[in-house]
Amino acid sequence: MRKTQKLTLTAMLIAIGTLTSHVFFIPLGVVKVFPMQHFINVLSAVLLGPYYAVAQALSVSLLRNIMGTGSVFAFPGSIVGAFLAAYLYKKSGKVLLAYAGEVVGTGIIGAILCYPISILFLGKEATLFGFIPAFIISSFAGATIGYVILKVFMKNPAAARKIAEANLNQRS
Repeated sequence: MRKTQKLTLTAMLIAIGTLTSHVFFIPLGVVKVFPMQHFINVLSAVLLGPYYAVAQALSVSLLRNIMGTGSVFAFPGSIVGAFLAAYLYKKSGKVLLAYAGEVVGTGIIGAILCYPISILFLGKEATLFGFIPAFIISSFAGATIGYVILKVFMKNPAAARKIAEANLNQRS
């Protein structure tokens, strides 16, 4: 994929992520799960690679915070999740590892990184393990959607060839 195509796809994913971040949600009891960022992280990890995936995650988080629809906790979770998903996919070529990278990167590492941010910026003692379940549920839901959609795309030979080409270009 050429640089112009990657930039265009990244911009489209940023727009979709920013606009749909609070439109689509999954009610789970008393919690609402907003899976769109995680879904887009998995897509950008597989289709674009680490640099573009991180740029996409950073841009969506920044825009959501500017618009007042996001929180400061979006930064560590989405950026680490996008990077780990893209890195694991780049090294292995397996969509399942991109999925796992998003869940571990956002759900565990990103949640742990939110603890000092909550103390520093909000001045509140938050329980470390309060972030982890919420982040894991959200990232699991979104990454699952991304994984399923990518697997459906890969059943089409032309789409599978394009995704494989993109992965080969990322590795070099």
